[in-house]
Amino acid sequence: MLTGNCVVAQSGGPTAVINNSLGGVIEAALGSEAIKEVYGARHGVLGILREDFCDLRREDPASIQGLRYTPGAALGSCRYQLKNQEDYDRLLDIFRRYNIRYFFYIGGNDSMDTAAKVNRLALEEGYDLRVIGIPKTIDNDLPQTDHCPGYGSAAKYLATSVLEMGLDLKCIVTSTKVAIVETMGRNTGWLAAATALARRRPGDAPHYIYLPEVAFDMAAFLADVERAYRQYGTALVVVSEGLVDKNGNYVFNDAATVDVFGHQRLGGLGQFLLNKIERELNLKGRVILPATSQRSAMHLASRTDAEEAWAVGRVAVEAAVKGASGQMVAIRRLEGDTYQVTYELVDLDQVANKEKKLPRAWINEQGNDVTDHFINYVRPLIQGEVSIPFPNGLPAYVNLACHPVKDPD
Repeated sequence: MLTGNCVVAQSGGPTAVINNSLGGVIEAALGSEAIKEVYGARHGVLGILREDFCDLRREDPASIQGLRYTPGAALGSCRYQLKNQEDYDRLLDIFRRYNIRYFFYIGGNDSMDTAAKVNRLALEEGYDLRVIGIPKTIDNDLPQTDHCPGYGSAAKYLATSVLEMGLDLKCIVTSTKVAIVETMGRNTGWLAAATALARRRPGDAPHYIYLPEVAFDMAAFLADVERAYRQYGTALVVVSEGLVDKNGNYVFNDAATVDVFGHQRLGGLGQFLLNKIERELNLKGRVILPATSQRSAMHLASRTDAEEAWAVGRVAVEAAVKGASGQMVAIRRLEGDTYQVTYELVDLDQVANKEKKLPRAWINEQGNDVTDHFINYVRPLIQGEVSIPFPNGLPAYVNLACHPVKDPD
């Protein structure tokens, strides 16, 4: 049995349930005979490079349990790419000095790439280190897993919000009769698609949904909006921020910058489309940006999502102690009438820098809505509510004390 210390870190955009995965790791690590000290790196891999560690054994157990209902990244997150040999050499030197033998990285596509690189580094240098990736993303675009922790809660929040937006738009006597909801989703439409759950009867919003998996056609879009307005008196449409044209180019991308991983920064699509509607159709409207609420709305989180997020954290530790490394915890949906899942490991190299698209068969022929296959897939993921204490009317979210770790030298 490999004995030593462990470090866990969070990376990328937080989700409503990312702290559940952290809590699962801490709970399992504290109960393991193989793991002596349990460290948390503040702000992802940057915290390791800076030797900015928290001693998680000293945390109040009530705070650890409070992670079950607290959004944001309790350890702090980052978007940092290991760039050069100096970064790698320093990382491994720090692991050696702190006797870190277990590394758990909670994140999305780019984070899984970082975890894979750290695992390869340890193998090349002959350092006995177990590296496990823990999936997290509201975009639901990690391959090799049925779905990602964080997605179910974001889907529930967006579907509920669109349900409420539709009621608001329909009931007010005003000249503003069109609403465009722009969701996150750089290259995949899982989030936008989930708003279809808002419909309870024919004619309910959203009237149309546009996804990056289907080439966007402006003329067809304008015709759809006018059709919905003529039929229902209002038109509420949902668009993914990363819509592309027939040539694969973003329909609108006003930002010329890219992030540290080379991804173009998106934004402004909703206003671009609304300008077209007002100019071509002479209809007034508004743009609604759920923005970071999509990923931070714990008050509308899915209990199913939260429980699975905690479970993948626990499974990561249990698998590493048994000898697994260079893998990510994946969720597998079992066949049958009742929703059930199991957990397994997949190679990080099969996940890193890859994206899972919404299947074309789950999108209607016109490319402006989803099919029942998608509805049947997503509905179980939004079930249940997370129990949150509300003293004095507001959620009692927790903060970790993050007691510092002494330099071993």
